[in-house]
Amino acid sequence: MKRLLLFLACSLLVGWVFAQKANPNKAYNLYYEKKLEEAKEVIDQCFQDPKYAEKASTWLYKGNIYYYLATKEYAEKQQNDTYVIQYPAAPTEAFDAFRKAQDMKSTVEAFDMLSPAEGIANLYPLLLVEGVEYLIGGDMEKARNTLEKAVYGYELVPPKHPFKGEIYYYYAYSLEMLGSKEDAIKNYEKAVADQSENPSVYVRLIELLKESGQTAKIGQVLIAAKAKMPDNPNIYVAEIDYYWETDQEKADQLLKTLPVSVYANADALVNIANIYIKKEDFSKAEELLTKANRMNSDNFVVMYNLGYCKLKIYDQLNNKANNLILNDRAESDKLFSQASTYLNEAQTLFENTLRFTPDDLAILRQLREIYFKNKSPKFEEINQKIEQLEK
Repeated sequence: MKRLLLFLACSLLVGWVFAQKANPNKAYNLYYEKKLEEAKEVIDQCFQDPKYAEKASTWLYKGNIYYYLATKEYAEKQQNDTYVIQYPAAPTEAFDAFRKAQDMKSTVEAFDMLSPAEGIANLYPLLLVEGVEYLIGGDMEKARNTLEKAVYGYELVPPKHPFKGEIYYYYAYSLEMLGSKEDAIKNYEKAVADQSENPSVYVRLIELLKESGQTAKIGQVLIAAKAKMPDNPNIYVAEIDYYWETDQEKADQLLKTLPVSVYANADALVNIANIYIKKEDFSKAEELLTKANRMNSDNFVVMYNLGYCKLKIYDQLNNKANNLILNDRAESDKLFSQASTYLNEAQTLFENTLRFTPDDLAILRQLREIYFKNKSPKFEEINQKIEQLEK
């Protein structure tokens, strides 16, 4: 009797273990019941068994489970900004699973599930979001890999929701950051062909075409950009910057005819100021940067460039004052006073930029020069810091 009870107990235990063991059917049933997190756990366990890992249907189940899990999570995120995505790589995992299923058996299918081709073609919005998150986090290689998959899905069939070049833009940007500039150009051009309304697409493309010597294409890019965004200040600036290198007379004409909207954009003002700095018209550059500084008073680039311009104006006024000492002492003293004001303003601006980069040698050297000219007690302290950093 005892032996019979022991046998029954063992049989029940084996049956319970068998029931608990992960298998694709269990994962499918959980998926069908919309229990996606549980389905994910079960399908992940299935790949520990070689017999399941070698079936196209197992990969198909994984692709669908991960796809709908990612869709659910991103829908939650849209409704609630504070929601934390639990499975950020789910879109990539889904893509890879669909591709694996397709490679093993292109005709694999299951009731109420996307086929591999359908899954891949539907994933591009989720892959775009995942890829952009990697870009924000600075992981360019992961961004490139994910966005390459997004582009593949986007091009597989005519997209239900055209993204007007945004997928190509982010993919091209990741390629550019990784040094693949020719591939970046191709994808920026695809973004333009996809009717992009993002000024950064055109600005980055023009910069890369200039760097690679393909300047003959730039005119057409500018025409496309102005047709899409006739009032965008960044496009005007890109056009002037281009002609500054090839036709300075035309660049000057464009500078004089800029629309009012350009002067209401802080970034555009900085870029226009850079053109005036190239022209060594530091007074005009200072005027534009002062306006940009009022719009955005805590911007490192604005403060640094404005400080640089004020230092150059100081040099100009100081030189003029020195030349007038013998012939017109009153005018010379007036110019020395104006120069001193510019020098002190440059000092304040450069000191403020140190909040962003306290060990920036370029800024520290500018300040050392200013402290020397002002006979400031800070000169020795900053000189020692520079010497230590140089070592």
